[in-house]
Amino acid sequence: MGRGSSGGTAADSVVTSRAGRLPLRIVLGLSLAFTVTVVDPLVLSLNLPQVDQALHVPPQGVGLLGGAATLVMAASVLAAGSLGDAVGLKRLLMLGLVLVTVVDLLSALSPGYGFLLAMRFLNGLGMTALLGVPLALLKVSVSEEQRPTAIGVLMAVEMVLCGVIPAFTGWAVGAVGWRFLFLIAPLLSLVALWLTARHVPASPVQEGRGVDVRGVGLIGLVLLALVVGLAAGQNGLSRPQAWVPLLVSAAAAALYVLHARRTDRPALDLALFRSAPFSVALAAALTLNFLGVGLSLVLGQFGSVVLSLSPEKIGLLYLPGTLLVAGAVILAGRMVGKHTPRPVMVTGLLIMTASGLLLAGTADPTMAVWLLVLATWLTNLGALVTSTSVSETVLAQAPAGQSGTVASVQMAFAMTGSALGPTVYLLLFNHFFQQQWLADAESRDLSAEEGRQAVDAVRSGMAQHPGGSVYDPNLLQEASGLRLGLDFAHALQLTMLVVSFLPLVVAGLALLPLPGRGKSRA
Repeated sequence: MGRGSSGGTAADSVVTSRAGRLPLRIVLGLSLAFTVTVVDPLVLSLNLPQVDQALHVPPQGVGLLGGAATLVMAASVLAAGSLGDAVGLKRLLMLGLVLVTVVDLLSALSPGYGFLLAMRFLNGLGMTALLGVPLALLKVSVSEEQRPTAIGVLMAVEMVLCGVIPAFTGWAVGAVGWRFLFLIAPLLSLVALWLTARHVPASPVQEGRGVDVRGVGLIGLVLLALVVGLAAGQNGLSRPQAWVPLLVSAAAAALYVLHARRTDRPALDLALFRSAPFSVALAAALTLNFLGVGLSLVLGQFGSVVLSLSPEKIGLLYLPGTLLVAGAVILAGRMVGKHTPRPVMVTGLLIMTASGLLLAGTADPTMAVWLLVLATWLTNLGALVTSTSVSETVLAQAPAGQSGTVASVQMAFAMTGSALGPTVYLLLFNHFFQQQWLADAESRDLSAEEGRQAVDAVRSGMAQHPGGSVYDPNLLQEASGLRLGLDFAHALQLTMLVVSFLPLVVAGLALLPLPGRGKSRA
């Protein structure tokens, strides 16, 4: 296991790891860096109404503000992996932590929407270095025997912080204002920066390895055009605004395949997909992020629109059971180490299916809040258990000196799921919501046009943008004559029923006797 000279402390940590003791300072530093990429977008999405009200964000820009950083991460994470292998993973991680700290502090001083949006794009650029790099550094900092447990600890730290921080920020925003949101990531980043500088060993550098700029650009175009097309498809896939971007996405994908076959070191090596366990693991990574981000949209919109929950209460949904989930994730890491990733992955996916089916069966304007708490808990548990097995499967495929590149592939699929989640959820919800209010209008002897007029206020609250949408909590009460709260809940039930089949399908694929390649453990 190659390592650069990073001081005696780092070397001692690796020796300790090989001796059988987990280097907790290394794992904690990398965990905090990775958690920033989850917590930062999460607390902003849960508190978007407060930011919207303070900065007078245009309707079409609310969701773009919430998804800007995620889109940048999805488009550039492959470049970060290649760059990390070329210049050093530790150096790239530290630069990313510094950039996130500076940008978020500037975001807290934002005078208006335009400035904050620009900072969110820059923030996404900084967080790109915090995605796959921590996992890649685990591969070079922790022994192979200890790696599954280390991954479990990393996910557990993320779980605890993602349970505590949303609840705390919901209270803090109510007490001191929305600018407090942008102090969380700098605090985590500074602690991670200190631990990384002192304890994380440098990774080997691949001399002469560059970044496949053309390949990264094509992959970014594939994702961006796909998200734009699906977002526009909420108003009909036959409109040019929908099918033209989808066509561009397909063309860019075809061009990338041709480019990858002619390039020695492409941004995404298609040969990796010859390993069936690797491909299934990436499908699971996309699925768990797709469902996790979709749930945050459900909690933010259904909770505030139909259940009239405050931001503080919505944030508290993430808190119950946090320590129990964290313990379960560490156990999952140990199970992966003792056995194989596959049964752990299947278990996590089935838990996420159960969460979706729970909401599909219970979403209602009068539902008990504890049901939302249970659904949130199950989703977090399933996502983190699945992620532990996914990370071990992917890292086992990494050739020497290419840990950053291979780990970035996992994160690229994860961010693709995060970017597609809100768009696909809303595409489905929009379809089912229209069916529900049309049936509601017909039952009250209202014409389709009269029903449409009643929900125009709701539809005008949608932000047509890549990656998300927001409803005004007051609009349901303005649409008189229809039970839009009930229609909203029924549409949500159908949406959750449909998306719950996705983890079930991936779990089925994972159970098939798939042939592996190289070091992969099925």
